[in-house]
Amino acid sequence: MKTGEQESARGNGIGRAMHEPHWPDIDLDTLRAKFYQLHIAVEQSPAATAITDIEGRIEYVNQRFLEVTGYSREELIGKTPAMIQSGLTPEIVYRDLWQTLRRGQVWRGELQNRKKNGELYWEAETITPVRNDAGEIVRFVAVKEDITERKRQEEELRLLASVFQTGQATLITDPEMRIERVNQAFTDITGYLPEEVIGHTPRLFKSGRHDKAFYSRLWQDILETGHWQGEIWNRNKYGEIYPLWQSITAVYDEAGNIRHFIAVFHNIAERKRLEEELEQQATRDHLTGAHNRRAFDAAMRKAIRQAERSDNAFSLLLFDIDLFKSVNDQHGHDTGDIILKRLAALVGKTLRSTDLLARWGGEEFAILLQDTSTQGALTFAERLRQQVAETRLHGLAVTISLGIAEYRRGESPEETLARADGALYRAKRAGRNRVGIADTQA
Repeated sequence: MKTGEQESARGNGIGRAMHEPHWPDIDLDTLRAKFYQLHIAVEQSPAATAITDIEGRIEYVNQRFLEVTGYSREELIGKTPAMIQSGLTPEIVYRDLWQTLRRGQVWRGELQNRKKNGELYWEAETITPVRNDAGEIVRFVAVKEDITERKRQEEELRLLASVFQTGQATLITDPEMRIERVNQAFTDITGYLPEEVIGHTPRLFKSGRHDKAFYSRLWQDILETGHWQGEIWNRNKYGEIYPLWQSITAVYDEAGNIRHFIAVFHNIAERKRLEEELEQQATRDHLTGAHNRRAFDAAMRKAIRQAERSDNAFSLLLFDIDLFKSVNDQHGHDTGDIILKRLAALVGKTLRSTDLLARWGGEEFAILLQDTSTQGALTFAERLRQQVAETRLHGLAVTISLGIAEYRRGESPEETLARADGALYRAKRAGRNRVGIADTQA
C-alpha cells in the first residue's frame, strides 16, 4: 500500500473509525492491505454509510452518503446527523434509537431527513454498535438506504386504496378486459359480488341500448387518447337497466403497453329523473300534460328545417272547444279543467309517435302532423272531430272546431300558424263543429 493511499484512508476516518482486530499471524503490510480493501469496499458501496463516535459525531462517511445528502466531507466530519434531520420525524423515534443503541443492540428504522438543498427524503437505517476488546461501545456504524421512491409508491398505493373504497364504483381489468378487481361500491350498484364477475368481461353488463357504432367510438377514444368518459346504460344483476356516468382509463407500462383498464362509474338514474322532471316542467303544460307553446315552437322550427331539406310535407292543425266559456260559466272552472285534461288525453291517443300535441292557450290546442299533406290532415281532423262529438267528457257533450294549414316552402312558423288560425276562424263562423282548410297556394 502506497503512503498516499494510506494517508487517504486515515484522512477519510476509516482507519481511526474501525477497531483493528488482533491478527497475530498477519504481518503489518497484509493488515494494511486488508484495511485498504475494506476502505474501498465501503467507499464504493451503493448504501450510504456513516461512522460516528459514541456521542454521534461523524468520523467517516462514504461517497454514497455525500451523493444522497449533497454535503461534502468537510461539512460533515465532526458534526452530528442532526444537521440532516428534517424536523418531521417524531421525537419518540430518536428516543427509541438511542435507548436501543446504548443497550448495545442494533437499531433499525425509517427516518425522514433533509438534503443540503432542502429536499426531503426517506431513509431505512440500520445502526450497529461497535465494541472494543473490553466489550465497550466505542462507535456506531449506520448503513442507510434511500427509500424515498418506495415511500412515494406506498403513499400512492394508500391513496389509490382509499379512492378504490369510495362511493365511486370501480373495476380493474387486464389488457383483454377480464375483470381482476371490483370494490364494494361496484357491488352496491350492480348487485354482483366480486366472485361473480372476476374473470368475466364487462360485456356481462351490456343493456342492449347501444349499437356497435357507440362501442366503436368508445374504444377508438380509449386507444387514441387513453381515456373515455360519458353516459352509458348497463344492466344490473337483477335485469334492471339503468344509466351510468362512466370513466374508462388505460394504464400503460414503461414500454407503452396497456397493462390494465380502470373503469369508474356512478348511477345517475336519480339525476336523469330530475332532468326529465325539469324538462317536463319546461316543455309541458302543467294542467293537461300536453306540450307547451315553447316546445311546440321548437318542434315546428325543426319540422320546417327538415321539410326544406327533404321536401316532406307537414301540416299544422289548430282546434278549440266550442262555447267553452259557457261550460265554465254553467259548471265551474274545475269542471272546465277536467274537460281540458280529458280532451288532451283523448287526442293524445290518436297521434303517432312523430306527431306533437300542445296546449296553445285557454281551450285552444295545436297539433303538428309530420309527413302529412292537407288531405291526410283533413282525414285525421274529421275523424277526431267526430270522436270528440261522440264522447262525453266528464258527463258533458262537447264539440271542437278545427283549422288546417299545410306548410308551404319558404314560409315562416308565424305565417303557417296565421293560415291555420284563419281556417279555424272560418270553421267557427260556419257554425262550429267543423273543419276549416287554409289555402295551399301562396
